[in-house]
Amino acid sequence: MANHRTDTKGATVKVTLVKSPTGFNGTQRIVVKSLGLLRIRHSVELKDTPETRGMIHKVRHLVEVQ
Repeated sequence: MANHRTDTKGATVKVTLVKSPTGFNGTQRIVVKSLGLLRIRHSVELKDTPETRGMIHKVRHLVEVQ
């Protein structure tokens, strides 16, 4: 079974952390971590699913989406 973060079949979305989750709600820090973002300016490519879009929407003030 392929990891949803590394499976490149289909549409993907590139997410970059541009602002630290420190000082925001603790659940937002958990969402940033679950997206696979480790530090500021770190980028990951994720499969474009409704679940991923929901997580991005929750931390949209901390990330940049391409």
